[in-house]
Amino acid sequence: MTNVSGSTTRIYVACLAAYNNGYLHGAWIDTDQDADQIRDEIAAMLARSPIEDAEEYAIHDYEGFEGVSISEYADIDSVARMGAFIAEHGALGAGLLEQFSSDMDQAETALQDYYHGQFASLADYMEELTTESVTIPEALRYYVDWDAMARDAEMGGDLFTIETAHGEVHVFSHR
Repeated sequence: MTNVSGSTTRIYVACLAAYNNGYLHGAWIDTDQDADQIRDEIAAMLARSPIEDAEEYAIHDYEGFEGVSISEYADIDSVARMGAFIAEHGALGAGLLEQFSSDMDQAETALQDYYHGQFASLADYMEELTTESVTIPEALRYYVDWDAMARDAEMGGDLFTIETAHGEVHVFSHR
């Protein structure tokens, strides 16, 4: 799948029978298909193995997953689901997967139910949130420490952020 940064999410799947016998045999497989299609491509790669009746495989490499780690024996359903999520949401999706230790359900829930938007900083979010709900007298406006409010909200566990670029912070509340 091509993610928002333009790269394709794909995995390199190696035949373990060949690997254990000194051969490098495997295939790069795009994750822009459902898990059954990925499994079919793995089966086809194993059928072409220089070792007869090869059955075992491992993921030896991957790319386009924006820094999210894929284990050697990751479940193909999970890999396909993470690839689709990262393809759709790019660095933000990858950041959520890192935040929730690759738990797709939690990452999707956070994006759907707890996302407050993109801001230049958490302090900017705190300023917008506060000024939308409270009228701050003009004489006091310059004395409000938005950075301190942002730190307190983050340290208190109320909010967390995913930074996807300089001056690009995505704000989420904890449940």
